[in-house]
Amino acid sequence: MSTLSSEQLPDDPNILPPARRRRARRLLAPLGVDERANLLDRFAHRASPSFEFFLFSLLSGGVIGLGLLANSSAVVVLGCTLAPTLAPAVGMALGTVIGSLRFFLRNLGGILVGAILTVIGGLFGGALTHLLPLAELEMRLTEALRATQFTLPNFVVLLATMILLSSTMTHPERPAHLPSVGVAYLLFPPLSAAGFALAVGKRELFADGLAVFVVHLFFAVFVGALTLAFLGFRPPTPFGYTLGGAVTLVTVVLLVGVGSAGVAARHHLGFPTPTMTFTPTLTPTLTLTPTSPPPTATPTLTLTPTRTPTKPPTPTFTPTPLFAVVRATNSEGVLLRERPSGAIVGSLLNGVVVAVTGELREHQGALWVPVLLPDGKIGWIRWDYLVTATPVATPTTP
Repeated sequence: MSTLSSEQLPDDPNILPPARRRRARRLLAPLGVDERANLLDRFAHRASPSFEFFLFSLLSGGVIGLGLLANSSAVVVLGCTLAPTLAPAVGMALGTVIGSLRFFLRNLGGILVGAILTVIGGLFGGALTHLLPLAELEMRLTEALRATQFTLPNFVVLLATMILLSSTMTHPERPAHLPSVGVAYLLFPPLSAAGFALAVGKRELFADGLAVFVVHLFFAVFVGALTLAFLGFRPPTPFGYTLGGAVTLVTVVLLVGVGSAGVAARHHLGFPTPTMTFTPTLTPTLTLTPTSPPPTATPTLTLTPTRTPTKPPTPTFTPTPLFAVVRATNSEGVLLRERPSGAIVGSLLNGVVVAVTGELREHQGALWVPVLLPDGKIGWIRWDYLVTATPVATPTTP
C-alpha cells in the first residue's frame, strides 16, 4: 500500500522553519523522524479495511438478524463478537486528525461497504419471518426497536470503547478486538435491524436504523480523532485542520439534530407517525320503563268495584362506562386480540382511550378485559396494560 510518510513528515526536519520543527516534534516526541514515519505507516496499514473485514461484516449481520428473529439479546451480542475489528473507523479518525482526505475517504468507503453487507445479513433474518405466523411478528420486534433507539448510556459506552480502541491501535503489538466489540455493539445492530425491518415491511424502523448508525459512526470518528490528537498526532500543515473541522461540524449538527428531533425509534425519524384522536361523548342517562295504566273497575249488581293495585314504575339504570388509557411500559403499544391469548385483530398505541365493556377474565395466569375502540372495533387486552380510575356508581331515582 502507499505510505503516508511523504504526506506527514519531511525527511530532514532540521531544514524546516522552527514552527514546522516544533509541530514535527509534537508527534510522538520520544521517537525519531524515521520511527515516527514507520509507526504511522504501520498504523495506517492496520486501520485499512481488508477482505476479512467485509466477510465478517456479512457474517455478523446475519447472526444479529437471527438474534432479532429469535428476539434474543444473547444472539445479538454473539453477532457483535463475530464482527470484524473496526479498524476503518479508527482509520477515518486518523485521516481526520492528520488532514488526509484521501485516507479518510478510503476508510469511509470500506465502512460503507461493510455496512451494506451487514444490512444484507439483517435482510436474511427478516426474510425468515415469512415462515412464521403473522400473529407472532409483532412479538419479535422488541430487539429491533431497542437497536434503533438513541440512549445516553449508548453514547457513554461508545465514548469509552472508542477511546480504548483508538489508543490500542497506536500499538501494533496490542490486540484491539475486545474494545472493538464495544464499538461494534453500537454500529452493527442498528444496520442489521434496518435490513430486518426492510424485509418485514417496517419502513420507519429501516430509517431509524440507518439514522442511528450514521450518528454513532460520526460520533465515534470524532472521539477517535480527539484521542489521537491527545496522543500527539497532528496535521503537517495548517490546511490539514480543515478536515477535522468539517468532521467536528458534521458531528455537532447530527447530535443537535438528534436532540431536537427526539429519539428516532420513538418519533420515527423520516416518517410521520399516525395519531389517533378519540373524544368520548357517551352520556349516562336514566331510562324509565313505562307500565300500562290500571284496569278500570266494572261495577256489578252483586260485587263492589275494587281497584287493582299496580307496582310503581321500576327505574332501569344504564351503567356508567369505564374508560381506560393504554399504557405499556416496555413498548409503544399493545395488541388487540379476538379473545384472551387469541388471534390478533388490531394494535393500539400508548395513550389511546378505550372503553371497558365487560368483566375481567383470568386466562393462563393473566387478567384480560374486553374493550371497545374508538372506531367501534371490540377485542380483548391484558388488564396490566391499561391505566384507569375506579368509578363510583351514583344512581338517580325518578
